[in-house]
Amino acid sequence: MTKTKRRTLTAEQKKLDANLWIIALITMAVYCIYGVFGSGIMTFCKDSSISVWPRLFASAALEFGIAGLGITVVCLIRKLSFVSFGLKKENAIKAIVGTVICFIPYIAYIVLSGQFEGYEPCSVIVTYDLHKAGLLTTIVGTLIIAVVWGFFEGFNYAVIAKFISKRYPLKSKLFDLGALVCTLMGIMFHPIHFDTLGIIDLVTTFVALYGMLMVRKYTKNSWGCVFAFIFIWNAI
Repeated sequence: MTKTKRRTLTAEQKKLDANLWIIALITMAVYCIYGVFGSGIMTFCKDSSISVWPRLFASAALEFGIAGLGITVVCLIRKLSFVSFGLKKENAIKAIVGTVICFIPYIAYIVLSGQFEGYEPCSVIVTYDLHKAGLLTTIVGTLIIAVVWGFFEGFNYAVIAKFISKRYPLKSKLFDLGALVCTLMGIMFHPIHFDTLGIIDLVTTFVALYGMLMVRKYTKNSWGCVFAFIFIWNAI
């Protein structure tokens, strides 16, 4: 009876595994903090009687911890530039246009289902109070929102998808494991209902996120992901 030899991982595969574990552990740690203190943090952030700045920073810190801190730590440890993950001029327009096309079914669903209440990029729980606090506060606060909820949330998908795809490469042109895993991650934290509208929401969300990440893969440009989270996902 012969023993099956265990496949030896290359140094690059071990490094990719470590990268993914670092991101996963940091993200889970922040989620644990949210699980314990989330209710109090949300109550604090929604309290309009408190200055908008501490509420913005509290919500931004939580958001960054979930979608941004992990990839930032990995990039610092590995001395990786964000540019190496597709933040470049080449194919930027193609990436943005391709991503918008992937989001068209989702946008149509939001509008036709009566959920559209106005177009407002960088809209989060403190945005309304930012607008009431004066022009300078609105501008600076909106830039912070764009960086945390827009740039890092969209870029987070791009980086994790690339790490997974490099660790588990596939030859298929239509299927990509990194894109699939990140899409399922996004859907897990998206409200799901199993009625007719809920199923349509699920399908259009899948098309939007998976399509966005496949566009990133083929254009080798991540600006489409960033654009989607600033001007679509957190805007409608």
